[in-house]
Parts: sequence; structure tokens; C-alpha cells
Amino acid sequence: MTDIINEINLHEIAGKLLYDPKVPLLFNTGLFLVLFVVFLMIYNGLRRWPAVKMLATIMFSLYFYYKSSAECCFILLGVCVSDYLLGMALGASKAQWLRKTIVGLNVSVNLGMLVYFKYFNLLGQTWAQFTHGNFDTLDIILPAGISFFTFRSISYIVDIYRHDIEPEKNPLHYTFFLTFFPPLLAGPVVRAKDMLPQIKQNPLPTQAMVGEGLFLIMTGLIKKVVVADYISGNFVNRIFDNPSLYSGFENVMGCVGFTIQLYCDFSGYSDMAIGLALLLGYRFKDNFRAPFKAQNPSDFWRRWHISLSTWLRDYLYIPLGGSRKGKWRTYLNNFLTMVLGGLWHGAGWMYLLWGAYHGLLLAAHKAIKGVWKLPEALKGTFPVRVANTAITFTLIVIGFAIFRADSLETLGAMASQIAGDFHASVAPQFVESYLLIVLAIGAAMVSHYTPRSWTDGISSAYAATPALMQGLLLALVIFLVIQASASDLVPFIYLQY
Repeated sequence: MTDIINEINLHEIAGKLLYDPKVPLLFNTGLFLVLFVVFLMIYNGLRRWPAVKMLATIMFSLYFYYKSSAECCFILLGVCVSDYLLGMALGASKAQWLRKTIVGLNVSVNLGMLVYFKYFNLLGQTWAQFTHGNFDTLDIILPAGISFFTFRSISYIVDIYRHDIEPEKNPLHYTFFLTFFPPLLAGPVVRAKDMLPQIKQNPLPTQAMVGEGLFLIMTGLIKKVVVADYISGNFVNRIFDNPSLYSGFENVMGCVGFTIQLYCDFSGYSDMAIGLALLLGYRFKDNFRAPFKAQNPSDFWRRWHISLSTWLRDYLYIPLGGSRKGKWRTYLNNFLTMVLGGLWHGAGWMYLLWGAYHGLLLAAHKAIKGVWKLPEALKGTFPVRVANTAITFTLIVIGFAIFRADSLETLGAMASQIAGDFHASVAPQFVESYLLIVLAIGAAMVSHYTPRSWTDGISSAYAATPALMQGLLLALVIFLVIQASASDLVPFIYLQY
């Protein structure tokens, strides 16, 4: 009997360790917590042998990716090899035509993968509609994080071409950079010029980095599980699935709820990714800086998904001409950049529409700023800042309603309810029926609008406490997250991009 029980237990353990498309290895799972703790002990034990430690990290990262995309980990390895060889060739090339050819090859390979895995079926269906033909949709499995590691690949080669960095001569260093698991699946879009110098230094986490990292992991878990998942499963999904069943007021609250959900989900992932990297000795730049404090659409994109918005600026907007070719060309470049940024999110017309909407907002803001200016006495005053924040937040909520809606019909139904059946009188009943939802949204908004210095102060205070107290608080947060978590695993929203 004991042998049978042991065999069953081993079979169950092996099953959990193998790839399962329904149960990916995510930061908010118990399995990841166990595996990461084991890996962290091995990682710290290998600090005297940098190459071995690096190799162990690469192996753990590839396993982490395998648990999300199975054999697609070989695609990731193929990109590593391709980038390394092209980077070395680019560094050795003097002829401009050859250098441009190498960059073109890298961009073509990466964009070709994106087109095949993300857009092939959409392009085929669109062509079939125009030609009145038939198209059989292919069963294409999207490799997790492909949009993120292809962007890192492109920026590496382009930076070498621009002489911003030198080619990485150590293949282990480059493989470590591209496969490093914290930002692998959903960002931030870490650039080689920021991370490769850290890799060469073989960094060790300081006590302050560990404290800051644990604090970010805790805040990320709370954002994701306690706020985003709860709002999504208990309110937002119901509104967007059947907007006509709810009043206009409830539809507005659904749009606001999704905006908060998306922010907490995505910034929660970024917090955890940055926190995990800190535990390993690596520091990434902020990916979010209180985006709902933005004063205008341009300010919003300096605060939201910063690693992507700056990537689009440096590798798309500026090569298109940026603001160097006149007013109208600047507006067009803003529009095209955001349309392509919207399409980057996935093969859907709603993403394209969302990108076009933000492109128009950016162009409109630049146009208005160029012809209308506030009197000096009003600039920066509290009422003006509040008005700007409120207007910008409203525009952002409308944009995210486009992003979340699965069709124009859904969006039209929501607009119809808001315009013709608002019923503000249901507000008290709404608060009573969805009290926890209102509290979750309210708490998220209040914490969002608190000064950054407060959050930094709490983080520093946590990092300064004894290790035992840090561990107890971490255990308490994990317990809270387990109690608040849904019975089914809720993946991070940006894993699909």
C-alpha cells in the first residue's frame, strides 16, 4: 500500500512539474513560490562561481518558460543564438549596406514571428473577406511573452547599429539577458544597454535590495489577487459580457473598474518582476509612475507601461521622423506609432481602434497645446491640476473600454446604456450590492493618488526592519492573498500579448 501511495504522489508531483497549458507557472502560484525559494538557495550558494550561477539561472528561466509555452522554449533559444551571431557580425561590419542588411534581417525574423504567431489568422480571414474566398483558421499556439522578447531582441541589434552599445561577446551573458525569467512573460521591456553591464558585474543583492524586492512582491500580489482578480471576477466581466442588462451608471462603473483592474494586474506583474530581480541583485527601471495622476494624454504615456512607450518612441516614432519634419508630420507620426502599438497587443480590430484612439488623443493634445495656452496665473494651480487629471482620467477610461470590449456591438451597447439609460439613482443600491467592489476600487484609487514619497518611506521602513519581522509580514500577506484568491487560477492579462 505504501508503495502505491508513494507512486501516486510521485506521479502527481511529476504532473505538476511538467507543462500543462491550463496551469502555467506564474508568480502568483504556490508552485512558483516553492520552486523560486529552492532556486534562490541554489543561486546564493553559487555566488563564488559566476558562470555556474549564470548557467543555473538560464536553466531555471528556460524551465519557467517551458511551463508556460512547452517546446516554444526552443524558439526563445533560437532567438538568443540568432541575436548573438548577428550582433557579432554587425560589430565586425564596416560597410553601411551590410550593417543595414543585418539589422533588416533581425527585424524581419522577429516581426515575421510576430506576424505568424499573432496575426496570420487575422490576415487570412481579412483577405478571405475581401476576395470572398474561404480561409481555414490554423491552430497556432502563441508563445508566451513573444511580444516582449522580440522587442528586446530588436532593440539590442538596433543599439549596436547606432553605436549605443558594443556587441556582447560572451554568449552566456546574452542568453542570460534574453531568457532572464522575471521580465520574460510580460515585461518590463528591459534593454540590453541597461542589463548587460549589470550581468558583467556579477551583482549580489544588498540587504536594502532584498527588503525593497520583498516589498514590491507583496504589493504586486495584493494588486493582482486582492484587487484586480476580485474586481474582474465579481463585477467587471459581468458588465462587459452583458452591458444591456445594466444601467448606464453601472456600465460607467464597469469601465472604471476595468481601468483599475488592468492597472493593478499589469503594474502588479511589473512590481513582482522588478522585486524578483532585486532579490537576485538586478535593478530594473520603473514601469509605472502613478499614470492616473497624468495631466494630459502625453503625460499618461510617460507614466504607463514606460518600458513599452519609450521603446515605441526610440525605435518607431523617432525613425518615422518624430517631431523633426513639421507639425502635421508630427501628428501623423504620433498616430501611426500608437496604431502600431495597439496592433502589437494582439490580432483584433478593437486593439487597432484603441491604438488609433490614443494616437488621435496625442495629436489633439499637441495641436491644442500649440494654439491655446493658460494664463500664467493659472498654470500649476490646484483647481487646474485637478481638472486636468479628471479630464485625462475620463479619456483613459473611455480608451480602456475600447480595449476591453470584444466588439463594436458591445461598445455600442455600453454607450447606448450610458447615454439613454443612465439612472444615477441606482448609485446607493449599487454601493450596497457591490460594497466590497466599491471598497476595492476606492482603496486602489486612494493608494494610487498618495504621494510617491509615502510609498518609498514605507518600503524603506520595511527594508530596515529585522529579517524576522520582514518574513512574518511576508507570510501574513501571502496568507491574505491565499484567502482572497479565486478557486481557479487567473492569469495575468498581459500574458496574452
